[in-house]
Amino acid sequence: MKASKEYLLGNDIPWEEVGPGLKRQIMGYDDKIMLVKVDFKEGAIGTMHNHHHSQVTYVESGEFEMTIGDQVKKLKGGDSFYIPPFVMHGCVCVKDGKLIDVFSPVREDFLGHPMKEIK
Repeated sequence: MKASKEYLLGNDIPWEEVGPGLKRQIMGYDDKIMLVKVDFKEGAIGTMHNHHHSQVTYVESGEFEMTIGDQVKKLKGGDSFYIPPFVMHGCVCVKDGKLIDVFSPVREDFLGHPMKEIK
């Protein structure tokens, strides 16, 4: 099968290094929604930040100490979390793992401007 805008093949999508022990794959998007896979090595830090996007994340594997607002929880593979717009959040990877992030609208800051097209 050939990759297209509708069918994105994981082995064909490049990983982007975004920090020590941290890389991401942009798995698909349009102007309303975006799916991103993030690979963490033990000890990697998702720095505290906020953004105007709604975010839902599925913990595919590993273990994370997740901070959302003033709450800190330990999450593992099979768990998920929701982050409302403008709420501070971040995490520390306790055990190598992957997060599957869904953002609405698209994270244009991940793409650069103007919005790139998927080929």
